[in-house]
Amino acid sequence: MIDVRIQHSLHGDIIGFTMSGHAEAGPHGQDIVCAGASAVSIGTVNAIHALCNVDVVVDTAGEGGYLECAVPDGLSPRKYEDVQLLMKGLELSLLSMEETYRSFITVEIDRR
Repeated sequence: MIDVRIQHSLHGDIIGFTMSGHAEAGPHGQDIVCAGASAVSIGTVNAIHALCNVDVVVDTAGEGGYLECAVPDGLSPRKYEDVQLLMKGLELSLLSMEETYRSFITVEIDRR
């Protein structure tokens, strides 16, 4: 099971996410849920770097199956808005995956 926690600030902004586990929805190399979740999350981190010129704080702790990402403080309002748009796209994608593949991925929204 892939467990995703998306952290929101008190104002509703996404300040980070963690993703851990393995979907085990198919044989290694053929697991579409794991591949989709990995592509969406890593793609978001890479898009934030390439399109916004922002380095998010990333931890991959170990041999796979774990990704933690935090939006850094001190961004200009424009960069912060751009990062939020990409993070909201990630959230929407993961919630859509959860809706279809509930047995393999759960998404929890943590509103602080």
